[in-house]
Amino acid sequence: MSRKLLETDGAEWVKKGIISAEQQAQLLDLYPPEKPTIGLLPLLGSLLIALSALSVVAASWQNLPELVRLGLLLGSLAGSYVAAEYFLRRQYESLGLGLVGLGLILFGASIILTSQMYQLIGYDLTGLLAWAVVGILLTWLYSSRFLFLLTVIIGGIVQGYNTGQLGVFSYFTAALTAGGLGYYWWRRPDAVLGGVLATGLLWQTALLINHLHVKITWFFVPAMLIYTAGDWQTDRPAARALQGPPLVAAFLFTLGLALFGEADAYTDRLRPPLLAYLAALGAVLALSLWGKKLRGRLSGATDWLLLLPGFYLPGGLPLTVGTVVVLYAYSGSVLARAHQEQNQDRVTLGTVLFVLTTAVAYFKLTWGFMDKSLFFLLGGILLFGLSLLLRRRAAQTFKNVG
Repeated sequence: MSRKLLETDGAEWVKKGIISAEQQAQLLDLYPPEKPTIGLLPLLGSLLIALSALSVVAASWQNLPELVRLGLLLGSLAGSYVAAEYFLRRQYESLGLGLVGLGLILFGASIILTSQMYQLIGYDLTGLLAWAVVGILLTWLYSSRFLFLLTVIIGGIVQGYNTGQLGVFSYFTAALTAGGLGYYWWRRPDAVLGGVLATGLLWQTALLINHLHVKITWFFVPAMLIYTAGDWQTDRPAARALQGPPLVAAFLFTLGLALFGEADAYTDRLRPPLLAYLAALGAVLALSLWGKKLRGRLSGATDWLLLLPGFYLPGGLPLTVGTVVVLYAYSGSVLARAHQEQNQDRVTLGTVLFVLTTAVAYFKLTWGFMDKSLFFLLGGILLFGLSLLLRRRAAQTFKNVG
């Protein structure tokens, strides 16, 4: 039922004695007046006009006087924020926040265009850092998920430019993203924002490892530190979302070892100094287990199976078998925990991981010597039967729950 229906038909119901006038008033109080909406056609028309003006300006940008160009940059920037406040005050929240995001993008574009205008060589990181700082401030000011997502992307762009074009890694940008946005997520736990934040931080971690030219397995020390932050978060859905990207990265890495780790030249690129690596990873593990114990989540310690340093095994069959065993242990633990928690989504995830691990193991152990037609036939039967068995097991679990 809607307020509009109560307003139009309610009077007739009162006349027929279906409800009293007092009851109609009480029902109307339950349905506050709906916020006015902006028509789609005016929005599209305004967007097309704005794009037309933008194309005209872009075509003649180099021919415009400097003062005109500065005026356009400042005017568009101020206009975005003024229009955003106008619509936000009138309860058009989505449109208002969209204009704030547009203003943030225009701020970054203004930094770049001003540098080009005055031929400023980008040896100084101050301008791009200001873009990231403003994004974090706007996220806190408006408490917006959209601005949070946009700022994570901006942080990744800034870091990518720093490492790719300037040849330096901005630790301040990484600290801003982890501290400013991380603390925002900690105070306002959210599953979507947790996954976005973890992905952005992993991207910057990958840029750091590439910049330092160290063994790529060092990537998993800061990656699992992000995972560990989820162990200390009280909001379980938000915590799992933050831990998802590091676990995906670890699983894909182990899967890659199982598929391509037979080459010793490949594994040599993955082997950092053993004691230093195990000490760093062990410290993060201890912090993770401490958080799991305090939150009553010690069963999740099986996630760390993916971090077993199997790349120290000799290449070839030992490495393949070792990584396949790890993959089976991890996917089996996901399935067992999912059945224990009676979580249907995690049962599906565990089933997919288990079937994928079986497919990899079957391919690696039989492709070299088995006839190809027989290989595909037996593989299809194996995967189909395994999938059917796991589905029946899941159905039995949730039948018992019912």
